[in-house]
Amino acid sequence: MKNIAILSILFAILTSCNSKPEAGNKSATTAHDNIVQLTDAQLKNAGVVIGKIEKRNISSILKVNGMIDVPPQNMVSISVPLGGYLKSTKLLVGMRIGKGETIAVMEDQQYIQLQQDYLTAKAKLIFTEAEFNRQKDLNQSKASSDKIFQQSQADYTSQKVLVKSLSEKLQLIGINSETLNENNLSRSITIASPIDGFVSKVNVNIGKYVKPEDVLFEIVNPADINLALNIFEKEINKLFIGQKLISYANNSPEKKHPCEIIFIGKDFGQDRSVEVHCHFEKQDVTLIPGMFMNAEIEVQSNNAWVLPSDAIVNFENKQYAFAVKGNNEFEMEEVNTGNTENGFTEIILNDTNGLSEKNIVSKGAYNLLMKMKNTSDE
Repeated sequence: MKNIAILSILFAILTSCNSKPEAGNKSATTAHDNIVQLTDAQLKNAGVVIGKIEKRNISSILKVNGMIDVPPQNMVSISVPLGGYLKSTKLLVGMRIGKGETIAVMEDQQYIQLQQDYLTAKAKLIFTEAEFNRQKDLNQSKASSDKIFQQSQADYTSQKVLVKSLSEKLQLIGINSETLNENNLSRSITIASPIDGFVSKVNVNIGKYVKPEDVLFEIVNPADINLALNIFEKEINKLFIGQKLISYANNSPEKKHPCEIIFIGKDFGQDRSVEVHCHFEKQDVTLIPGMFMNAEIEVQSNNAWVLPSDAIVNFENKQYAFAVKGNNEFEMEEVNTGNTENGFTEIILNDTNGLSEKNIVSKGAYNLLMKMKNTSDE
């Protein structure tokens, strides 16, 4: 019985040893999972087209972001030089305004005082001028002293300066001093828009008192808005004035806005970026100052190895192409890809596998991948 037990153990060991080559055969089959073979009918149905890797000029795209900007001459902050109370306004944010159109009416007692001071000074100027002329004649005939004449001359000059300064103050608040008289004094003034544009800010309400330094409204002329892009230091040498680019908003990426670079900044920000200003080739009323934008800039053109984009398949986060082995056999080989343009993808070639000399499947690559994976699953 003891001998029979020993023989049984030996038999089991021999049996397990004989099964190892089968495991080896299975792993050998797995090593060829990157090869697919088709019948003539399958090849025809797969729509396979054969080509070769080729040289072609392909550009790289620089993707950046920025925002809509307005030149200083196209944005106006409205304030009242003497301050006052806001009597009326019709402005709302987004409203379009024409140049010269009344946008607000202000009132304050100081406007009345200023007009009174001007008319009083103007009346006194008539007297001082007459006195100056009288003393001039007397001085020439030696009927009055030089001191009296000089005093009258100084009084006349001072009064002219006062009238002129008060006239300029009236002009600041929109009152024409030449037409002002004692019958048309007003406690209110009108504020007119200095430009065509739309209202971007309203900072006041009816009855509010504003100081001279307070901004009542901001008006923007969108006729010459710019796109200000932030370009990092390592990319700035790829750009030049006159370079074309495409921009689009986050909320409508399908709507493209062609632009041209008009100015490249010379100062770096804290994040080592430079501000680049671009001009829109066509103005769009939907573009609002302060809106964030994305942009794509074609920065260079290289003579690179390329394959049609249809020749590249993505599998398990890697890129592959199929090389022709012959007899309806195709081998899937990993490739490193670069930029894509006009239906072609750059291949960063490390030609240790001789890919540049092989025939490559330029169309139908995904059909081969599906056939390969379906076969391996079986």
